[in-house]
Amino acid sequence: GRTLTAWRADERFPMMSTFKVVLCGAVLARVDAGDEQLERKIHYRQQDLVDYSPVSEKHLADGMTVGELCAAAITMSDNSAANLLLATVGGPAGLTAFLRQIGDNVTRLDRWETELNEALPGDARDTTTPASMAATLRKLLTSQRLSARSQRQLLQWMVDDRVAGPLIRSVLPAGWFIADKTGASKRGARGIVALLGPNNKAERIV
Repeated sequence: GRTLTAWRADERFPMMSTFKVVLCGAVLARVDAGDEQLERKIHYRQQDLVDYSPVSEKHLADGMTVGELCAAAITMSDNSAANLLLATVGGPAGLTAFLRQIGDNVTRLDRWETELNEALPGDARDTTTPASMAATLRKLLTSQRLSARSQRQLLQWMVDDRVAGPLIRSVLPAGWFIADKTGASKRGARGIVALLGPNNKAERIV
């Protein structure tokens, strides 16, 4: 839990798609509480699809389970999957309330996909700080906020990230572990949250 190094750690930055990890953490907390099931099927319509939905757009006819939606949201950054999941936790306000419940008084989600990626300079909406996001990830992945099973599931979704190749993954030395989630906006903003470490061990949160 100790901080090794920090740069602008208490400044607000747009989360963009990195929020999807926290979102699926909130979903898993509901699973642990008996209020949700990863196997529950959610059906949706064409009008529910937003820009960049590479997985969910293929399942209009049959729908997707909650677990499949989480996998799509994290591993492929599927925006419609994120919105469908966000609806199950009470929308942006519900996710922000979950963050407050686990002790994160900084991170906030205000909008849905894809508006939350606007990333206007000086706009506090849909933002976090590096310090707050790192602390929240630590709580979700290593504390008792989630069951051991849910922690493993959330971590595995991050390990399976398929759209983060050009960033940290492309420059890690051989034998390093990484589980991550990236974010981007059309204004050029980029973000990433990750667990990584040598000897294939998840030792550090960045």
